[in-house]
Amino acid sequence: NPYTVHTNVYAQGKGNKEHQFYLWFDPTAAFHTYSIVSNPFLVDNSPIRVFQNSKAIGIPFSKSKPMRVYSSLWNADDWATQGWQVKIDWTKAPFAAFYRNYNANGCVKSSAGSSCASGNSVNDQAWQTQELDSADRNRLRWVQSKFMIYNYCTDLKRFPQCLPAECKR
Repeated sequence: NPYTVHTNVYAQGKGNKEHQFYLWFDPTAAFHTYSIVSNPFLVDNSPIRVFQNSKAIGIPFSKSKPMRVYSSLWNADDWATQGWQVKIDWTKAPFAAFYRNYNANGCVKSSAGSSCASGNSVNDQAWQTQELDSADRNRLRWVQSKFMIYNYCTDLKRFPQCLPAECKR
């Protein structure tokens, strides 16, 4: 399976919080929905990742800084593909990704403050506090147990001295 979803969380300008997943479907057969809803990362409404807000114990969490979403195809066969096993078959180039129905719903930050603090209706801001229900938590466990191929929280080669603090929770 050469198709991998790679996620990373950045807070206070620092990332290094990668998770990678095989997909449980052929992503080239049809359009699929990839979402980040405040915190849960979703593929076709199945949660694949949650980065808990542990700011109270000193773990950076982006809640008040502007965010960006990047989606790309890139040649990462030197480090990100099945332990460096899979190389790109350049005879099948050019490679293309298509996007449709792109939607960004968020708070707009400016020197005057945040649009989310301006009294918008609660329903317009429900995504900010969305949490997983029991079925979603079960689906998250299923996806992570069956399809996660890299988790920085278990990478003792990368973090030989000590795993990051958020990994110990």
